Amino acid sequence: MAKVLVDTSVWIEFFRRHEPHHGAVLKLLDSNLACCAGMILGELMQGAKSERELSVITEFTHVFEFLPETPRLWEKAGRLSFTLRRKGITVGLADCFIATSAAEAGAQIFTLDSHFEAIRTLLKFSVYTP
Repeated sequence: MAKVLVDTSVWIEFFRRHEPHHGAVLKLLDSNLACCAGMILGELMQGAKSERELSVITEFTHVFEFLPETPRLWEKAGRLSFTLRRKGITVGLADCFIATSAAEAGAQIFTLDSHFEAIRTLLKFSVYTP
């Protein structure tokens, strides 16, 4: 099975222990299928509510495989965002980069964010459904 990039929206539900997302992430962790991206790590750190939460999130760098990050991926994400905006669809660069990274790595995205559906109109990637 392909790696699954767990998006920020799902991590938030996981940390709040909200089902069914908490259990779904646990299964990915147990199966060693979850991966991360630097952008997601940064978003989670930005939203941390305490030093303890920040410490837990910082451990991601030692626990998860991180998708590669290259200038070429940033260029592709920027072009994707540009094209979406020209079509009247506003999606943040962060989500465009996350989708581009997953697509290039062949990873599925586990997300609750509707922006990814808009991105899928221009970029082919798989959405993980538990």
